[in-house]
Amino acid sequence: RGGGMVPVLPGLYLGGAESCSSPESLAAAGVPPAVPGVQAMHVRLRDEPSADLLSRLDDCAAFIAAARAGGGAALVRWVNTGFLGQLKLYEAMGCAVDSSSPLYKRYRLEMLTERYPELKDLPREVFAVDPTSICQNPNTDVLYRCRKCRRALFRSSSILSHTEGSGPTAFAHKRMTDSTQLYGGGREKCTSYFTEPVQWMEPALLGVMEGQLLCPKCTSKLGSFSWRGDQCSCGRWVTPAFQIHKSRVDEVRTLPVGTFQAAKT
Repeated sequence: RGGGMVPVLPGLYLGGAESCSSPESLAAAGVPPAVPGVQAMHVRLRDEPSADLLSRLDDCAAFIAAARAGGGAALVRWVNTGFLGQLKLYEAMGCAVDSSSPLYKRYRLEMLTERYPELKDLPREVFAVDPTSICQNPNTDVLYRCRKCRRALFRSSSILSHTEGSGPTAFAHKRMTDSTQLYGGGREKCTSYFTEPVQWMEPALLGVMEGQLLCPKCTSKLGSFSWRGDQCSCGRWVTPAFQIHKSRVDEVRTLPVGTFQAAKT
């Protein structure tokens, strides 16, 4: 809100709302005075860290780039320090909003509980398409099926990876369980897949904070979900958590055409 004007790049200045509005502050920073025809772009958001600035950053970046390319200057009024995390995420995605990025999908899920505290009428785009309704891409996606009935459940593009946790030390606050004692035997540390919600999960997820995830065909238990988050067997806390146990699904890989050659006789 306050603070002086800071040059970031040639023709790009960052400052609080007051400094950006003050002719004296602008002149002191070497910003050219306003002239008739100056264009302004206002991004209207609530002044709180949970406001979604990220989805508007592509438009903001394009506006700034156009101003600098035309030989002018762009002024950015810094409003909320809580937006810093969103800016870092934008940078991590290559300075472009990529809706297919696991980073963006995780961010979007975290924002949902702020926008929809009762978890009802969630936007359709939050849910990944049910793999039974579309063709699998054999070159990129791995399909995961229910081990009991073979019903297709999700694709590899729906898995949201997380940084491996600290192992058993992360469970020091509660009694050790079998899943946290796997490290000494060479077993894998993450015994579950954490995914984005898939369309077949929707009836179970709406209006409740946590529950079980059952196969939509045979109703066998696949895992669980919690909008508050849950702890992976590796010790990492994942929020929100849509957890499918690896022991309940099979991985199906499709080999590209041409992998096999006819045997010579």
